[in-house]
Amino acid sequence: MTSAPGMTTEDEVAEWLRSRAIPLNGLNPGAGTDDLAPLRVVLDGVRVVGLGEATHGSREFFLIRHRLLEFLVEELSFTTLAVEASASASRVVDDYVQGGSGDPVGALAGLGFWTLHTAEMLAVVEWLRDHNRTASRKVRFVGIDPQHPATSLDALRTYLGDDAPGLLDPLAPLAGKRLGVGPPLDRRIEADARRVEDFLAGASVPFEARAHARIVRQCADLASRPLRHPDPAQTVSVARDRYLADNVDLLLHDPDAKVALWAHNGHVMKGGHSGGSVPAMGLHLRQRHGEAYYALGVLFGAGRFRARRRRCGRVNPAKPPVTFRVPLVRRPTIVEARLATAHPGDHVIDLRSGPRPEAVTRWLGEPLHMRSYGGAVARRFTYKLGYMPTVLAEHFDGIAFVPETTASTPL
Repeated sequence: MTSAPGMTTEDEVAEWLRSRAIPLNGLNPGAGTDDLAPLRVVLDGVRVVGLGEATHGSREFFLIRHRLLEFLVEELSFTTLAVEASASASRVVDDYVQGGSGDPVGALAGLGFWTLHTAEMLAVVEWLRDHNRTASRKVRFVGIDPQHPATSLDALRTYLGDDAPGLLDPLAPLAGKRLGVGPPLDRRIEADARRVEDFLAGASVPFEARAHARIVRQCADLASRPLRHPDPAQTVSVARDRYLADNVDLLLHDPDAKVALWAHNGHVMKGGHSGGSVPAMGLHLRQRHGEAYYALGVLFGAGRFRARRRRCGRVNPAKPPVTFRVPLVRRPTIVEARLATAHPGDHVIDLRSGPRPEAVTRWLGEPLHMRSYGGAVARRFTYKLGYMPTVLAEHFDGIAFVPETTASTPL
């Protein structure tokens, strides 16, 4: 598709984005899915949709992904919500959405991430529970992060019986370990965890026992890795994204499974984050599943979000998150600036299919930047400069844009 005569590159990019925009009828869940109908063709043949977020603490990111989840479940028969949350503790949430008893607020707190202990996430959980009351196939809630394995350690004590003390006592430090806080654990703990996994592989135990052992072994590996290393392959981040992808793959062993995947943009993207040295979860999924994986980045123009404050290079997990505010930055190399110009409201744009002018192809292949606050952390004085590099054509299949955000609502 050639460029239109007399149009500048900026004009052509803006016009193409405008023509591709799928306007949303608001962000409130329960408003119906008619406005999202164009995504039926876009997502034909897709089994995993990565739904990202630029921050972990924005209310509107929960809302737009909730609306997209409704569409994926009700219109495209998606079977699973997989979340960047504790794979171990998420079983309590899943039991609740399947119709079990229990306290959903407490279950969300048990996921180990303050970012998910919000009124917006509770609304998602209650919607899943309500949907499952009458669904012919109930939708699962699954955590894919190996962190916070206390629930799995407790379950293994039951399965191992008299063998538990000798096998599990060396793994006790994992229950309270938080990645990035304090030095890594001794690498021998990974061998100890693998010993438990190997022991159960030869025992007559339910599949669930082996699943708990796998989570604990993954966590032990992460907890004993450094945040930084001359060889990036040795770091926590490299292993964590690989495990996130591995745990999504386990869900796809069911040939009928279709997964809505909630995680940060830096995880759902099909490239490398942290300066490109860390292959993202989305890159693993694209390499394994091709176009059956669709990466949707979720961005915002301006507004507020919650995050923990980094001071002197450190974060104090005992201190509660605070609210930050950022303005819209109108620079041509900032993706959000283009999106705000192209369409004034909430919208989704498919980047994967359809013809495009040469100017748009060049823009999609250029190094650009988008706002990003990973790890639910923002720097005290320089947070307004929180961007991650991106090449849209390589990293994302689509973009959802919210012009302005507010802070998520803590429970």
